[in-house]
Amino acid sequence: MRVLGLISGTSHDGIDTALVDWALTGDVFTGVVEGVVEHTGTMPYAPESRAAILAALPPHTTDMGAVCRLDTLVGRAFAEAAAGCPPADLVCSHGQTLYHWVEDGRVRGTLQLGEAAWIAERLGVPVVSDLRARDVAAGGQGAPLVSAFDLPLLAGLAESPAQADPGESREPRESGERSGPAGRLGALNLGGIANLTVAAGVSRHDHAGNSAGNHAEKHAVSRDADNAEAHAANRTENHAESRDTDHAGDSAGNQAVSRNADHAEDSTGWARPLAYDTGPASALMDAAVLAATGRPYDEDGRLAAAGRVHDGLLAELLAEPYYHRTPPKTTGKELFHAGYLDRVAGPYGLGLPDLTATLAALTAETVAAEIRRHRLGTVVVSGGGTRNPVLMRELRVRSGGVRLLPSDRLGVPPDAKEAVAFSYLGWLTAHGLPGTVPACTGASGPRVLGSLTPGRGPLRLPAPLAAPPRIIRMRTGGRRPTR
Repeated sequence: MRVLGLISGTSHDGIDTALVDWALTGDVFTGVVEGVVEHTGTMPYAPESRAAILAALPPHTTDMGAVCRLDTLVGRAFAEAAAGCPPADLVCSHGQTLYHWVEDGRVRGTLQLGEAAWIAERLGVPVVSDLRARDVAAGGQGAPLVSAFDLPLLAGLAESPAQADPGESREPRESGERSGPAGRLGALNLGGIANLTVAAGVSRHDHAGNSAGNHAEKHAVSRDADNAEAHAANRTENHAESRDTDHAGDSAGNQAVSRNADHAEDSTGWARPLAYDTGPASALMDAAVLAATGRPYDEDGRLAAAGRVHDGLLAELLAEPYYHRTPPKTTGKELFHAGYLDRVAGPYGLGLPDLTATLAALTAETVAAEIRRHRLGTVVVSGGGTRNPVLMRELRVRSGGVRLLPSDRLGVPPDAKEAVAFSYLGWLTAHGLPGTVPACTGASGPRVLGSLTPGRGPLRLPAPLAAPPRIIRMRTGGRRPTR
């Protein structure tokens, strides 16, 4: 089944596309799905469209007329991007996040614009959209939904370890670490916001020393007993009781409540998977560059390379309460926006090179602190941030020799990773399979995600499958031979 994934992320710079042909290999009990990436691309927003989106984001205010116009504008832009791709059987559109509503430390709602009817009308095929809302309705964060893709992808890596890049250095693992690809596995996407998925593995509760700027407190990782296999059983026990996702309006009193670390692992000490946003990736760097130069980002990290990290500002940035919240948690431009940067960094009066160097160090340290905390041995990295050599160098140094494996080594183009993931989520929905990992999002149980907009003809979906795949194997190339 060829599914076209569409997404515009928190950088708001354009629409990423990925057409993937998904097929089960073997029988349903094998639990392996192969994805062949047949096409990827990016269609930049027109300058006036991007300006309209940015004008509607916090801390700006907007009105319902502007929201209606944006819903149509973004929907038509997504339809245009989809029309430029090879034919698909189904489209899965994330849309453009405009707002993630958090109140009293809980996600109450989420708004992605880009009316799916424009895509269905243009292409004539069914469209899955509005995926995050169902997870939120089930008590989850609505993110990171990409964990449903990351975990089976990492399971494939665990069984067939990829070779490290030539010349790649990493510190030896301590005795007693898991065998396989150098310890516990993770997946990191560096977009506007950085999100990290951590695969199930041996639990560690003695990581207090592995912290970023007073990051000394231990984070309980999950209240949900559900892991990837529990998905298949569609279990709904161990309901989450609180989901700390503090954003700009949250007061200091809304501190993360302990969720009993015993729930993070089973009786054998096997830690369950988790996923969460670690903080900004390029969001603050992009805001600084845009305000000072009018350019959307620091190309090739040239500005950061010319600057020096300001330790005082870095320490103040690391004191942000969000970094000390307990997963599951999500964040976005509701917190990490230009106004936030002006408030914290403005008094220091740094030049742009020093400011971007410090912000790159912030991203690297907040991500590396989580890598160290989970004692990850291999992290599969993707997203636009991987093209910033300053950020990647800082991340390598601060993460203590972890192997950073580019996602294209696993057949996933780094710039299209989230579009590929949403293609997979669309495939899951079409087959009646859940697209949430409760241990990662905090939802009360697995849920089939999204709303379906029919194409030109009657809506015909594949026969439902009994269980989600256990392993994803990816490759890039031409069309799969007709069966």
